[in-house]
Amino acid sequence: MAVDVQNIKEQVAEKAELVERLRTELRKKIVGQEAMVSRLLIGLLTQGHILLEGVPGLAKTTAIKALADALSTKFQRIQFTPDLLPADLIGTMVYVAPEGRFETRHGPIFANFVLADEINRAPSKVQSALLEAMQERQVTIGDATYPLEGLFLVMATQNPIEQEGTYPLPEAQVDRFMLKVLIDYPQVEEERKVLDLALDGVQREVRPVLEPQDVFDMQECVRLVYIDDQIKDYIVQLVRATRHPEEARLSHLKPLLDFGASPRASIYLGLGARAQAFLNGRGYVTPQDVKDIAPDVLRHRILLSYEAEAEEKSADDVVREILNAVPVP
Repeated sequence: MAVDVQNIKEQVAEKAELVERLRTELRKKIVGQEAMVSRLLIGLLTQGHILLEGVPGLAKTTAIKALADALSTKFQRIQFTPDLLPADLIGTMVYVAPEGRFETRHGPIFANFVLADEINRAPSKVQSALLEAMQERQVTIGDATYPLEGLFLVMATQNPIEQEGTYPLPEAQVDRFMLKVLIDYPQVEEERKVLDLALDGVQREVRPVLEPQDVFDMQECVRLVYIDDQIKDYIVQLVRATRHPEEARLSHLKPLLDFGASPRASIYLGLGARAQAFLNGRGYVTPQDVKDIAPDVLRHRILLSYEAEAEEKSADDVVREILNAVPVP
């Protein structure tokens, strides 16, 4: 089937103005952190959930709240704590005594943007309740199942340095996050600007600049972005190299890996590369788009062995070697 790349490029260019309008509004609240903002937009454009990891004070919560404010959508922040119950998240059945019946009360999960703050502080029962919402986009309360909003995105944060009172996320749940984004400290100039803004005491509010329908239109445009068969093969080879590194002539990685990435990684790599191409104003995917998004898609899907820990090898180190070894089409 012939693909009209030029027509796709024109549609991408038409929607680029929407993306730039959104970026401009987000910069009112967020100084620097361009990589984090790009990943939030990729999650938005592909309906993929995002896990943000970084030390406190790096504007993770601010960025997510600003994105929701700029889109005229419903935002809910849920502080995950060890005493949180599934009903606190999804809702419950409440008995109405005067009428002698039960009534369903929806929880905060019924929103467009859900911020699960410090997600690794909640016990497994709460995480399981969130799992259904993330994967099936529905919630079961009692005997009834309720669909969630068409625009539904879970953005979770976790603190990598304070492990007291935390619960490791189950592998099944971690795999549901399209991206795991590591947030680093700002540059010197950026931190100085943050300080100036804080000392000036000027509150810069984010105003709605797009409607949910604009987001749906952009998502539809992303689905049109052309991805060549050679790029698809490249994606599969990258993911297979996390399971069978010897196929990429990386036999020395075999003892470092207990488990590789699932087929969901291949899907998210393809979707993420399309969104990356869209953000770059192109109607087609290049190998560099795949490389740019690969660490965020793969780092949380690779389970390292004790040998890797002994050698102080991280998942990012493994992904970097794979990207360097697998031939680029």
